[in-house]
Amino acid sequence: MHVVVAGDIGGAERLLVDLATRPGQTNADHEVALMTPNRALAAYFIGAGLRVHDRGPVRENVISYLYRSVGPVDVRWLAGLLVNQRIDVVHTHTFGSHVLGTRAALRAGRAQIRTEHHVQHYFDPSCSPFTRWAASRTRRFVAISEYVRGILARTAPAVANRCTLIRNAVDTEHWSPQHKTSEGRFRVGIVCRLTAWKRVHLAIGAASTAEVELLVVGDGEDRRRLEAFARRRGGAVRFVGRQPDPRPFIGSCDVIVSTAKDEPLGLSVLESLAMGKPVIAFRGGGIPEIVQDDVSGILVDEGNEAALADAIARMKTYGAHLARMGEAGRRFVLQQCNVTSMCSAYAEIYRELSQVS
Repeated sequence: MHVVVAGDIGGAERLLVDLATRPGQTNADHEVALMTPNRALAAYFIGAGLRVHDRGPVRENVISYLYRSVGPVDVRWLAGLLVNQRIDVVHTHTFGSHVLGTRAALRAGRAQIRTEHHVQHYFDPSCSPFTRWAASRTRRFVAISEYVRGILARTAPAVANRCTLIRNAVDTEHWSPQHKTSEGRFRVGIVCRLTAWKRVHLAIGAASTAEVELLVVGDGEDRRRLEAFARRRGGAVRFVGRQPDPRPFIGSCDVIVSTAKDEPLGLSVLESLAMGKPVIAFRGGGIPEIVQDDVSGILVDEGNEAALADAIARMKTYGAHLARMGEAGRRFVLQQCNVTSMCSAYAEIYRELSQVS
């Protein structure tokens, strides 16, 4: 049972779908216990064919979080699901599910695994006590990158000792190369949620400075602010919103950029690499684990617009070398981050935990 208490469709939710739609490869049947204010997230899971136990619309604020996490009602509902559905293993993902999922697993006597997609909840004073309480009662952990595992080793060594590295992966048949169909101006793309820590404004400014087209694929609370910023900068920026299938948009670009600060891994980066697109990204977080500097992309040391613009300008001169970089990126994903290997690694942990639950 995957416990999802979230409002966005991000890397964690997409990982869940990759696992749950491959019962043969994970050697497990998957179900989802869902609490979300976002009906699009519920539709996303249902559309993927998952069995979803939907608690119904919930509110996202501090009081609601506390009531869900430490109150009696939702934990009773979730623990009842675990028993009635004969669940062997509870799998929690993002911060909202940590306390609730852990309490329900303990009440129902089920083993628990937690995938650490990020690390900020270990440092934020409003989150840290809750996530660390849950972590101390969780049997196994998965870190999605060496970066995440390294931070856990320094800040939560007890967690790191129970942690396995399993990088997020992509279906390389689905995310296969689509070569750019139209000639014309050099085009850069960025695929992400439009939220502050993704720093999309740096991509907008850099594209304007480098005089290239920028395609922004994604949506979020910062969209209006970013659109206004793009108008002020006067660049050729097109916002297309969140796309259920972003592959045609990625395929229409020459290069993909990632501007997030200390991205834990970067699922959209992996998807772009799998499609044979070179990636420009800031050197930080888990990005250097998947983007090879001057091989499959460019890693920018300075986290500013000018350095990013310089990297884009360099890429504009590469010509046929872009294709070779794209081939190197796809080769890396095929060898190191393919979905079959990821599912097999999770299957081993599920098998181990089901024997002790």
